[in-house]
Amino acid sequence: MGWFNKIFKGSNQRFRVGNDHYYGNYPNDEPSADTDADHDDSHTQEPSTSEDTSNDQENEAIDRAIALSLLEENQEQTSVSVMDTGKYPTVDEDEQLARALQESMVVGNSPHYKNGSTYDNGNAYGTGDLYGNGSMYGGGANVYANGDIYYPRPITFQTDFRICAGCNMEIGHGRFLNCLNSLWHPECFRCYGCSQPISEYEFSTSGNYPFHKACYRERYHPKCDVCSHFIPTNHAGLIEYRAHPFWAQKYCPSHEHDATPRCCSCERMEPRNTRYVELNDGRKLCLECLDSAVMDTIQCQPLYLQIQEFYEGLNMKVEQEVPLLLVERQALNEAREGEKNGHYHMPETRGLCLSEEQTVSTVRKRSKHGTGNWAGNMVTEPYKLTRQCEVTAILILFGLPRLLTGSILAHEMMHAWMRLKGFRTLSQDVEEGICQVMAHKWLEAELAAGSSNSNVASSSSSQGLKKGPRSQYERKLGEFFKHQIESDASPVYGDGFRAGRLAVHKYGLRKTLEHIQMTGRFPV
Repeated sequence: MGWFNKIFKGSNQRFRVGNDHYYGNYPNDEPSADTDADHDDSHTQEPSTSEDTSNDQENEAIDRAIALSLLEENQEQTSVSVMDTGKYPTVDEDEQLARALQESMVVGNSPHYKNGSTYDNGNAYGTGDLYGNGSMYGGGANVYANGDIYYPRPITFQTDFRICAGCNMEIGHGRFLNCLNSLWHPECFRCYGCSQPISEYEFSTSGNYPFHKACYRERYHPKCDVCSHFIPTNHAGLIEYRAHPFWAQKYCPSHEHDATPRCCSCERMEPRNTRYVELNDGRKLCLECLDSAVMDTIQCQPLYLQIQEFYEGLNMKVEQEVPLLLVERQALNEAREGEKNGHYHMPETRGLCLSEEQTVSTVRKRSKHGTGNWAGNMVTEPYKLTRQCEVTAILILFGLPRLLTGSILAHEMMHAWMRLKGFRTLSQDVEEGICQVMAHKWLEAELAAGSSNSNVASSSSSQGLKKGPRSQYERKLGEFFKHQIESDASPVYGDGFRAGRLAVHKYGLRKTLEHIQMTGRFPV
């Protein structure tokens, strides 16, 4: 201790110290070198001389030094108590020394973390000695960041205990992969598509399943239904393709401009590995639509009679005999130009109700060689139309499937019925709209009649002209033709159909027709 060193600082000088001297533990008490008058007889007091006077002065200086040392020690203890976090209350010197020894034994047995020692500064108690100029509990550098000598020490584990997510076996030492938030043996990280290990630096995922990039592309990247190639990305890196709104046929955008043919009936594009049938007028027909196609005037007569029966069932019998002719595209266009008054569905007209006298070239008969092969000779002949009534003939484009031919015929029959009944000249949206309503109603009736035995397919196109079961594709084709009428965006045919259908649904067909005949408009 500091005061103890100061006592022996002048050990070559003599001084007296009595047993009953008190070295003040109080800072304000001045220590005295005089002995008590009532001390024990064994202690004698020598006479007062100059030497005694000198000794008394020395004793007084020693007592003063002792008092100052005690004062400094008491201030240091007070400082230690204030700087501490309150964890250790003020205790006497022996208890502090015992606590320090106990803690030094704990520190000596603790593991090393920094610089080969337990604490940051390489010693146990800050930067000073145990009781010297430093501080035992935080006067120097702190033992831990929070000043707590009993700060919990982290427990370390071995890092080589790993479980493979593929085989659920321990990985141990050696190479391993850290993918998809799991650890894998290299041979256990396999493609979900081909079950082969993935050794590339890059791979694709679908959900939690890894794929080779090629396997992922093969499974999920869309392919063109026309060229069978992967649909390319655009300049922004996105997959861009076109799709038919009804058939969901996906194809590259480039096929819209590379003269890829479409079926003139179902509008699907011709795949590269499939050959469409080319008709004499340049139109292409897919094999499915060809199966029920109506190719000449003679073949269409049963269908014409069926449509007449449909009108009679609605109490709308056509009294006059109106000729029905199937014609090529060129003949239909020429007849359209010869009509003074008429409404035509652009971009291509597929039916026409004539009221003028003229001569048209009709497809009378077309020979068939082999199943689905219409490469035989087509027999055409001129047909002169004479005006015996307001309607001279109904022309239909040849080579269309039965259901499409029937819906066009039902549409043109409505034109003929209204002209024969003396309807006034109507606006385009009203006349074409009510005709589209009749075509839609006939398709609904045909699909309902053929749905009872839907699993039986028609074996030939001639059988398809009769009422009865139809193939699954033909029923799908009928739904497509209905969809075309319902989704037509033209203001004449599309908007006119929707207005007419609403009026018929609200007031019935008979009252709607009466209102049109009287006012020239749909009832609202």
